[in-house]
Amino acid sequence: MVVAGVVDPNAARVRAMFTRIARRYDIMNTIMTGGRHHAWRRLAAGAVVGAPPGPVLDLATGTGDLALAVRAVRPSSMVVGVDFSEGMLSQARPKLARRRETRVPLLAADALALPFRDRVFAAVTSAFVVRNLVDLARGLAEMRRVTMPGGLVVTLDITRPRVPGWDRVFGIYFHRIVPIIGTLVVGDRAAYTYLPESVERFASPPGLADAMRRAGLRDVRYRRFGFGTIALHVGVVAYRPGDVDSFAAPSAD
Repeated sequence: MVVAGVVDPNAARVRAMFTRIARRYDIMNTIMTGGRHHAWRRLAAGAVVGAPPGPVLDLATGTGDLALAVRAVRPSSMVVGVDFSEGMLSQARPKLARRRETRVPLLAADALALPFRDRVFAAVTSAFVVRNLVDLARGLAEMRRVTMPGGLVVTLDITRPRVPGWDRVFGIYFHRIVPIIGTLVVGDRAAYTYLPESVERFASPPGLADAMRRAGLRDVRYRRFGFGTIALHVGVVAYRPGDVDSFAAPSAD
């Protein structure tokens, strides 16, 4: 992220890390989750079925799996995929081409300064992204800004389970085993040491729900699955004075 002409070192480090692991990102996700990450993304995609007509923005789309899942449940909608790592987008492009998917344009963009006008998307989705934002409040504000009134903001991310015994097992797996797997599969222990550390630093599901409400979202709800290790949050963009006319069907749908 660039602020006042200065590159944020934390954002630059995270971008470089995702670029390093992009080529092996999909296989590592499959190994870490036992292949369940696709089912979790389908649940996130299912949450946007009730959104208004219009295009959907998949934030930090990575290799495009969530964007493809959203297209499967909203076949009439364009899904714009953005990511700040060109390395990730370089893996997404051939995947989309293999599936002959022509309605998922990809764009390099910063989640904290999205290059879109206000209130253009029916929904904004993200998977395993929000805990990596260097400024959560600003990221949520951008998601809300680009979403039309009545539209949805959907986030999927890892969280610590709340069952005491299982929490300890999860902690051992995440902090000790995952970095070893990351070293063997990706050749990058640092990236998969960062992963559990980012989860530890991140807000709890109730805390993220509160942050979404402070960002101006209403009817915020969440559910846990994956034995309590994954949280799916959904919030609705509230109407504001003068928003009635903005609810007309967008031309991109």
